[in-house]
Amino acid sequence: MKEAKEPFRFRNRLTLAEVTGRKAFNINELLEGIKQADDEVIYYHTHRFIKQFHHLVPEGANDFAYWVTNTVQADRLGEELTSIDIVRYNSLGDLRAAFVKMIERHLAENPGPARTVAPGREFHFMRAIRFSLPTSCSASDYASFLDCLRAVNPSSLYLHVFEARLRPPYGVDDFSHWFRKEFGDEEVGREISRLDPYSYTLEGLRRRIIRIIEKRLGEASNV
Repeated sequence: MKEAKEPFRFRNRLTLAEVTGRKAFNINELLEGIKQADDEVIYYHTHRFIKQFHHLVPEGANDFAYWVTNTVQADRLGEELTSIDIVRYNSLGDLRAAFVKMIERHLAENPGPARTVAPGREFHFMRAIRFSLPTSCSASDYASFLDCLRAVNPSSLYLHVFEARLRPPYGVDDFSHWFRKEFGDEEVGREISRLDPYSYTLEGLRRRIIRIIEKRLGEASNV
């Protein structure tokens, strides 16, 4: 199989948390905080579960839903916020709007004084400061891509599969984009892009992509 004109260079993601100073003691204040939050705040509270708990069975968790359910004890709203499928959104602005719309609807349907939590149990808005760091892994063909994919740490998968969908070309992961662009391989590109990354742990996702590439190499060797 031919070599790529542009090698795939694997990178790692490093994320630091920054305290914004904004707090919410009730659902109304949570709503206002989300409305005014920048993309890095929305990113932190919706994506950190994926990276932090990559070794666990994945869930559609986010900090907003967790606080509403476990601290405010507004179970119905918590379930609704948990149900927001962040893989459907190709921008953090659209994801923010989805949370705002759901909370506004809840408040409209449940008028009256908001339940305020005690000091020490408030929601703290945090911001993610993200860094992309180069690794020593570079792939120019299918075999070297497999070698790198087996070797890189989970934060690299997180960057190239999850975060890639939030930047141009929106909704497209780095892996499928590379196979299509460099090899015109629509089959591999389609199989990888169809994977729902939120249905796997990062290690499970790694194994699934490895199987897709191994299958393609096996087919090529039989031609």
